[in-house]
Amino acid sequence: MTNNDVVEAYWQRFLRETGRDPAQRYAECFHFDITEQWANALLELVLAGKKRATASSLYYFENNGLPQPKPGDCAIVTDWAGTPRCVIETTAVTVLPFREVTWDICRREGEDDNLESWQQGHVRFFSAEGESEGYTFTWDMPVVFEDFAVVYQS
Repeated sequence: MTNNDVVEAYWQRFLRETGRDPAQRYAECFHFDITEQWANALLELVLAGKKRATASSLYYFENNGLPQPKPGDCAIVTDWAGTPRCVIETTAVTVLPFREVTWDICRREGEDDNLESWQQGHVRFFSAEGESEGYTFTWDMPVVFEDFAVVYQS
């Protein structure tokens, strides 16, 4: 069975077990972050109910021709190895400059103890991602802040 087959089987099980429309498609299948350590650590925060949001660069979506998330979108979250672990549903999306992200907003990500540590970690992440994705981090860079709920986990 290929990884795509595993993902599709997971999605079909989610649809069946939750009584959703069998024609519904997932918006994306992804793991968090760009390193194995953080991808798996952030996934564990999601599965434990501590991480209820994520922040992405708007430039990432634009550079890859991807639509921005919107409320009602569902996505499959995998571990670093690509094993599906849960389905999340987007509940809200806010786009704002990095410098305008407040503690009230970023604390929903469940990763940090204060705004300063969130900023340090995300400057590091967006700078590294930008190098590989062809954008440059700035404090005015638009951030897509996505709130979500775990709607399926197995």
